Amino acid sequence: MTLDQLITFLWVSRLGGVRRAAQEMNISQPAVSGRIAALEQSLGLQLFERAQRGVTLTKKGVLLRDYVEKIVDLVEGIKADVVPPEAEDSLLRIGVAETIVQLWLPKFLSALYEAYPRIRVEIVVDVSVNLRQQLMERSLDLALMMGPISDHTVDNVDLPPVALTWFRPANRPEPDLRSTPVVSYNRNSRPYRDLRRQLIDRYGHSTQMFPTSSIHAGLEMVASGIGVGLFPHQFAEQLVRQGRIVPFDPGWKLDDLHFTASFLGDPRSELCARAADIAVASASNYLSEKTP
Repeated sequence: MTLDQLITFLWVSRLGGVRRAAQEMNISQPAVSGRIAALEQSLGLQLFERAQRGVTLTKKGVLLRDYVEKIVDLVEGIKADVVPPEAEDSLLRIGVAETIVQLWLPKFLSALYEAYPRIRVEIVVDVSVNLRQQLMERSLDLALMMGPISDHTVDNVDLPPVALTWFRPANRPEPDLRSTPVVSYNRNSRPYRDLRRQLIDRYGHSTQMFPTSSIHAGLEMVASGIGVGLFPHQFAEQLVRQGRIVPFDPGWKLDDLHFTASFLGDPRSELCARAADIAVASASNYLSEKTP
Protein backbone atom coordinates (compact mmCIF):
# COMPACT_ATOMS: atom_id res chain seq x y z
CA MET A 1 0.00 0.00 0.00
CA THR A 2 1.45 3.36 -1.10
CA LEU A 3 0.47 6.99 -0.65
CA ASP A 4 -0.12 7.32 -4.41
CA GLN A 5 -2.55 4.41 -4.25
CA LEU A 6 -4.42 5.93 -1.33
CA ILE A 7 -4.66 9.37 -2.96
CA THR A 8 -5.87 7.76 -6.20
CA PHE A 9 -8.47 5.81 -4.24
CA LEU A 10 -9.68 9.05 -2.66
CA TRP A 11 -10.05 10.81 -6.02
CA VAL A 12 -11.96 7.88 -7.54
CA SER A 13 -14.27 7.74 -4.52
CA ARG A 14 -14.91 11.51 -4.64
CA LEU A 15 -15.44 11.79 -8.38
CA GLY A 16 -17.27 8.50 -8.86
CA GLY A 17 -15.20 7.11 -11.71
CA VAL A 18 -11.78 6.24 -13.07
CA ARG A 19 -11.98 8.60 -16.07
CA ARG A 20 -12.67 11.74 -14.03
CA ALA A 21 -10.03 10.80 -11.46
CA ALA A 22 -7.48 10.33 -14.25
CA GLN A 23 -8.33 13.75 -15.66
CA GLU A 24 -8.03 15.40 -12.23
CA MET A 25 -4.69 13.71 -11.47
CA ASN A 26 -3.36 14.19 -15.01
CA ILE A 27 -2.48 10.52 -15.41
CA SER A 28 -3.84 7.77 -17.67
CA GLN A 29 -6.95 5.74 -16.90
CA PRO A 30 -4.95 2.47 -16.91
CA ALA A 31 -2.62 4.00 -14.29
CA VAL A 32 -5.60 4.82 -12.06
CA SER A 33 -7.11 1.36 -12.53
CA GLY A 34 -3.75 -0.23 -11.81
CA ARG A 35 -3.31 1.66 -8.54
CA ILE A 36 -6.80 0.73 -7.38
CA ALA A 37 -6.26 -2.94 -8.29
CA ALA A 38 -2.93 -2.98 -6.44
CA LEU A 39 -4.51 -1.36 -3.37
CA GLU A 40 -7.37 -3.87 -3.33
CA GLN A 41 -4.89 -6.72 -3.70
CA SER A 42 -2.67 -5.47 -0.86
CA LEU A 43 -5.69 -5.13 1.46
CA GLY A 44 -7.43 -8.28 0.26
CA LEU A 45 -10.65 -6.28 -0.13
CA GLN A 46 -13.00 -5.05 -2.82
CA LEU A 47 -13.23 -1.28 -2.39
CA PHE A 48 -15.62 -0.36 -5.22
CA GLU A 49 -18.79 -1.72 -6.75
CA ARG A 50 -18.50 -1.34 -10.51
CA ALA A 51 -21.55 -0.03 -12.37
CA GLN A 52 -22.29 1.11 -15.91
CA ARG A 53 -22.11 4.80 -14.97
CA GLY A 54 -19.17 4.70 -12.60
CA VAL A 55 -18.26 3.22 -9.24
CA THR A 56 -19.54 3.38 -5.66
CA LEU A 57 -17.78 2.46 -2.45
CA THR A 58 -18.33 -0.82 -0.67
CA LYS A 59 -18.80 -0.77 3.11
CA LYS A 60 -15.08 -1.44 3.57
CA GLY A 61 -14.35 1.26 1.01
CA VAL A 62 -16.33 3.82 3.03
CA LEU A 63 -14.35 2.86 6.14
CA LEU A 64 -11.04 3.19 4.27
CA ARG A 65 -12.05 6.60 2.87
CA ASP A 66 -12.37 7.99 6.40
CA TYR A 67 -8.80 6.91 7.18
CA VAL A 68 -7.42 8.16 3.86
CA GLU A 69 -8.98 11.61 4.34
CA LYS A 70 -7.11 11.88 7.66
CA ILE A 71 -3.88 10.79 5.99
CA VAL A 72 -4.26 13.37 3.22
CA ASP A 73 -4.93 16.09 5.80
CA LEU A 74 -1.74 15.06 7.61
CA VAL A 75 0.23 15.20 4.35
CA GLU A 76 -1.07 18.73 3.67
CA GLY A 77 -0.11 19.68 7.21
CA ILE A 78 3.40 18.37 6.62
CA LYS A 79 3.65 20.45 3.45
CA ALA A 80 2.48 23.53 5.32
CA ASP A 81 4.70 23.12 8.39
CA VAL A 82 7.79 21.34 7.10
CA VAL A 83 8.26 21.93 3.37
CA PRO A 84 9.64 25.46 2.71
CA PRO A 85 7.54 27.56 0.28
CA GLU A 86 10.49 27.99 -2.09
CA ALA A 87 10.48 24.21 -2.65
CA GLU A 88 6.81 24.13 -3.74
CA ASP A 89 6.64 23.37 -7.49
CA SER A 90 2.94 22.58 -8.02
CA LEU A 91 0.69 23.86 -10.80
CA LEU A 92 -1.86 26.40 -9.56
CA ARG A 93 -4.83 27.04 -11.87
CA ILE A 94 -6.38 30.40 -10.99
CA GLY A 95 -9.62 31.83 -12.34
CA VAL A 96 -9.99 35.60 -12.11
CA ALA A 97 -12.89 38.02 -12.62
CA GLU A 98 -12.10 40.93 -14.95
CA THR A 99 -12.45 43.56 -12.22
CA ILE A 100 -9.64 41.91 -10.27
CA VAL A 101 -7.52 41.46 -13.41
CA GLN A 102 -7.59 45.21 -14.03
CA LEU A 103 -7.07 46.17 -10.38
CA TRP A 104 -4.69 44.11 -8.28
CA LEU A 105 -3.90 40.85 -10.14
CA PRO A 106 -0.33 41.95 -11.07
CA LYS A 107 0.40 42.80 -7.41
CA PHE A 108 -1.00 39.43 -6.33
CA LEU A 109 1.05 37.44 -8.86
CA SER A 110 4.20 39.29 -7.87
CA ALA A 111 3.63 38.46 -4.18
CA LEU A 112 2.70 34.87 -5.02
CA TYR A 113 5.91 34.28 -6.99
CA GLU A 114 7.94 35.94 -4.27
CA ALA A 115 6.55 33.41 -1.77
CA TYR A 116 6.58 30.43 -4.16
CA PRO A 117 9.24 31.02 -6.81
CA ARG A 118 8.97 27.52 -8.30
CA ILE A 119 5.22 27.18 -8.76
CA ARG A 120 3.61 27.20 -12.18
CA VAL A 121 0.50 29.34 -12.68
CA GLU A 122 -2.27 29.18 -15.28
CA ILE A 123 -4.69 32.14 -15.42
CA VAL A 124 -8.27 31.95 -16.71
CA VAL A 125 -10.24 35.22 -17.03
CA ASP A 126 -14.02 34.84 -17.11
CA VAL A 127 -17.26 36.04 -15.54
CA SER A 128 -17.85 34.78 -12.01
CA VAL A 129 -20.70 32.43 -12.88
CA ASN A 130 -18.37 30.54 -15.24
CA LEU A 131 -15.51 30.58 -12.74
CA ARG A 132 -17.80 28.98 -10.16
CA GLN A 133 -18.69 26.18 -12.55
CA GLN A 134 -15.05 25.55 -13.45
CA LEU A 135 -14.06 25.45 -9.78
CA MET A 136 -16.81 22.95 -8.95
CA GLU A 137 -15.74 20.83 -11.93
CA ARG A 138 -12.17 20.97 -10.57
CA SER A 139 -10.88 22.70 -13.70
CA LEU A 140 -9.60 25.46 -11.39
CA ASP A 141 -7.79 25.31 -8.06
CA LEU A 142 -8.55 28.87 -6.91
CA ALA A 143 -11.15 31.38 -8.07
CA LEU A 144 -10.89 35.13 -7.39
CA MET A 145 -14.47 36.08 -8.13
CA MET A 146 -17.70 37.67 -6.99
CA GLY A 147 -18.66 35.28 -4.25
CA PRO A 148 -19.14 33.52 -2.01
CA ILE A 149 -19.92 30.05 -3.38
CA SER A 150 -22.60 28.45 -1.24
CA ASP A 151 -21.39 24.86 -1.19
CA HIS A 152 -20.16 22.86 1.78
CA THR A 153 -17.11 21.65 -0.16
CA VAL A 154 -15.85 25.19 -0.86
CA ASP A 155 -13.79 27.45 1.40
CA ASN A 156 -14.46 31.16 0.79
CA VAL A 157 -11.98 33.77 1.99
CA ASP A 158 -13.39 37.31 1.90
CA LEU A 159 -11.48 39.81 -0.21
CA PRO A 160 -11.73 43.59 0.31
CA PRO A 161 -14.92 45.02 -1.26
CA VAL A 162 -14.80 47.29 -4.29
CA ALA A 163 -17.01 50.39 -4.25
CA LEU A 164 -18.95 51.57 -7.31
CA THR A 165 -19.32 55.16 -8.51
CA TRP A 166 -21.71 56.73 -11.02
CA PHE A 167 -20.07 58.50 -14.00
CA ARG A 168 -21.48 60.73 -16.75
CA PRO A 169 -19.96 62.53 -19.74
CA ALA A 170 -18.26 65.74 -18.60
CA ASN A 171 -19.96 67.85 -21.27
CA ARG A 172 -23.51 66.72 -20.44
CA PRO A 173 -25.92 68.01 -17.77
CA GLU A 174 -27.03 65.96 -14.79
CA PRO A 175 -28.82 62.96 -16.35
CA ASP A 176 -32.35 61.69 -15.82
CA LEU A 177 -31.99 57.93 -15.36
CA ARG A 178 -35.54 57.40 -16.57
CA SER A 179 -34.44 58.29 -20.10
CA THR A 180 -30.62 58.03 -20.10
CA PRO A 181 -29.02 54.71 -21.17
CA VAL A 182 -26.98 53.00 -18.46
CA VAL A 183 -23.76 51.20 -19.37
CA SER A 184 -23.18 48.18 -17.16
CA TYR A 185 -21.22 45.03 -16.47
CA ASN A 186 -21.63 41.85 -18.53
CA ARG A 187 -25.20 40.60 -18.86
CA ASN A 188 -24.33 37.37 -16.99
CA SER A 189 -22.85 39.18 -13.98
CA ARG A 190 -24.34 39.94 -10.57
CA PRO A 191 -23.84 43.75 -10.89
CA TYR A 192 -25.86 43.75 -14.12
CA ARG A 193 -28.72 41.82 -12.52
CA ASP A 194 -28.72 43.95 -9.38
CA LEU A 195 -28.56 47.21 -11.36
CA ARG A 196 -31.33 46.12 -13.72
CA ARG A 197 -33.59 45.27 -10.81
CA GLN A 198 -32.91 48.64 -9.13
CA LEU A 199 -33.57 50.60 -12.34
CA ILE A 200 -36.83 48.78 -12.98
CA ASP A 201 -37.97 49.23 -9.37
CA ARG A 202 -37.14 52.96 -9.42
CA TYR A 203 -37.91 54.04 -12.99
CA GLY A 204 -39.94 51.29 -14.62
CA HIS A 205 -39.14 49.18 -17.67
CA SER A 206 -38.33 52.09 -19.99
CA THR A 207 -34.69 52.39 -18.86
CA GLN A 208 -32.14 51.19 -21.43
CA MET A 209 -29.11 49.16 -20.38
CA PHE A 210 -25.98 48.57 -22.44
CA PRO A 211 -24.01 45.63 -20.97
CA THR A 212 -20.35 45.20 -21.86
CA SER A 213 -17.71 42.55 -21.14
CA SER A 214 -15.01 45.21 -20.78
CA ILE A 215 -15.10 47.82 -18.02
CA HIS A 216 -12.68 50.05 -19.90
CA ALA A 217 -14.88 49.84 -23.01
CA GLY A 218 -17.91 50.72 -20.87
CA LEU A 219 -16.22 53.83 -19.52
CA GLU A 220 -15.24 54.85 -23.04
CA MET A 221 -18.90 54.52 -24.00
CA VAL A 222 -19.76 56.89 -21.16
CA ALA A 223 -17.03 59.34 -22.24
CA SER A 224 -18.39 59.23 -25.80
CA GLY A 225 -21.79 60.40 -24.60
CA ILE A 226 -23.68 57.13 -25.10
CA GLY A 227 -24.95 57.08 -21.52
CA VAL A 228 -23.92 56.92 -17.88
CA GLY A 229 -22.24 54.07 -16.03
CA LEU A 230 -21.69 52.60 -12.59
CA PHE A 231 -18.13 51.29 -12.21
CA PRO A 232 -15.24 51.15 -9.70
CA HIS A 233 -13.61 54.58 -9.47
CA GLN A 234 -10.14 53.06 -9.89
CA PHE A 235 -10.90 52.31 -13.55
CA ALA A 236 -12.04 55.86 -14.27
CA GLU A 237 -9.13 57.85 -12.87
CA GLN A 238 -7.47 58.56 -16.22
CA LEU A 239 -10.70 59.61 -17.96
CA VAL A 240 -11.56 61.86 -15.01
CA ARG A 241 -8.11 63.49 -15.16
CA GLN A 242 -8.58 64.03 -18.89
CA GLY A 243 -11.84 65.82 -18.19
CA ARG A 244 -13.89 63.38 -20.28
CA ILE A 245 -16.11 61.97 -17.51
CA VAL A 246 -17.14 63.15 -14.05
CA PRO A 247 -18.75 61.39 -11.09
CA PHE A 248 -22.32 62.26 -10.15
CA ASP A 249 -24.78 61.27 -7.46
CA PRO A 250 -28.35 60.29 -8.44
CA GLY A 251 -29.13 59.64 -4.77
CA TRP A 252 -28.47 55.90 -4.80
CA LYS A 253 -26.01 53.26 -5.96
CA LEU A 254 -25.42 49.54 -5.68
CA ASP A 255 -23.74 47.90 -2.72
CA ASP A 256 -19.98 47.38 -2.95
CA LEU A 257 -18.84 44.43 -5.05
CA HIS A 258 -18.09 41.45 -2.80
CA PHE A 259 -15.23 39.22 -3.93
CA THR A 260 -13.87 35.99 -2.46
CA ALA A 261 -10.88 33.78 -2.96
CA SER A 262 -12.66 30.45 -3.25
CA PHE A 263 -11.16 26.97 -3.37
CA LEU A 264 -12.26 23.42 -2.75
CA GLY A 265 -11.70 22.50 0.86
CA ASP A 266 -12.32 18.80 0.37
CA PRO A 267 -9.58 17.69 0.08
CA ARG A 268 -7.90 20.83 1.41
CA SER A 269 -4.92 22.34 -0.40
CA GLU A 270 -2.55 24.34 1.79
CA LEU A 271 -1.14 26.01 -1.33
CA CYS A 272 -4.62 27.32 -2.24
CA ALA A 273 -5.22 28.45 1.34
CA ARG A 274 -1.94 30.36 1.45
CA ALA A 275 -2.52 31.82 -2.02
CA ALA A 276 -5.92 33.07 -0.81
CA ASP A 277 -4.24 34.82 2.12
CA ILE A 278 -1.74 36.41 -0.28
CA ALA A 279 -4.67 37.60 -2.41
CA VAL A 280 -6.27 39.28 0.62
CA ALA A 281 -3.05 41.10 1.48
CA SER A 282 -2.40 42.14 -2.13
CA ALA A 283 -5.94 43.47 -2.61
CA SER A 284 -5.87 45.34 0.70
CA ASN A 285 -2.54 47.00 -0.14
CA TYR A 286 -3.67 47.98 -3.64
CA LEU A 287 -7.03 49.40 -2.58
CA SER A 288 -5.54 51.33 0.33
CA GLU A 289 -3.09 52.96 -2.09
CA LYS A 290 -5.91 53.85 -4.49
CA THR A 291 -8.41 55.17 -1.96
CA PRO A 292 -8.99 58.88 -2.72
